[in-house]
Amino acid sequence: MLDMQRIPKHVAIIMDGNGRWAKKHGVLRVAGHNAGMLAMKEIVKRSSTLGIGHLTVYAFSTENWKRSVEEVSGIFKLLVLYVEKELAELHANNVRVRILGDFSKLPKDAREAVDRALVTTENNTGLQFNIALNYGSRDEITRGVQKLASDVAEGIIKADEITEEMISKSLFTGILGIPDPDLIIRTSGEERISNFLLWQMAYSEFVFTDVLWPDFTPEEYEKCIEVFQSRDRRFGGRK
Repeated sequence: MLDMQRIPKHVAIIMDGNGRWAKKHGVLRVAGHNAGMLAMKEIVKRSSTLGIGHLTVYAFSTENWKRSVEEVSGIFKLLVLYVEKELAELHANNVRVRILGDFSKLPKDAREAVDRALVTTENNTGLQFNIALNYGSRDEITRGVQKLASDVAEGIIKADEITEEMISKSLFTGILGIPDPDLIIRTSGEERISNFLLWQMAYSEFVFTDVLWPDFTPEEYEKCIEVFQSRDRRFGGRK
């Protein structure tokens, strides 16, 4: 049973297994992404109900552009559909949508959908739903380092004055005021990080599950949180 006094403040999820789910069910990959979108809707709801402050989902990485044109196009069409169908409910439930990554490279209709979600929910104070979109952690860190290097070149700071806190604040998460994740979940049985929140995960707890993302129910989600709550987090110290 969940300990409601020890709910993680920030949960990040690598939503993996849509393609395998589609193959398993004999449907097109885009159908797997659609099923994954429905699963995501339920996890957002449960996160809000549990009082989780931040939920970050890895929706589209900088490497995902290597996939087929049909699959990439289908993913962005689903993004537009998600905003059209769910934005009113997200807003009514006081959820704030934020984006990690450079979404300026997305198709026009997808960019407009993202902008609409950001503007509509910008004053909401409940769950902060962070969508990692055209996101890659190495790209994020590179952008942050470039900004700090520019500040050094302009004489704003000295190189030896750069601190870990300054690096953290230069990242997408730092700019948006998002704390480091307490718990990172990856579905589908894979045990890789896949260029996700590499700096931020220094002291995160990891839970890997064999469940394919479209089959990842709120009940499975709570099981992962229970595993997190069973851990003794020492942050490098000793008890």
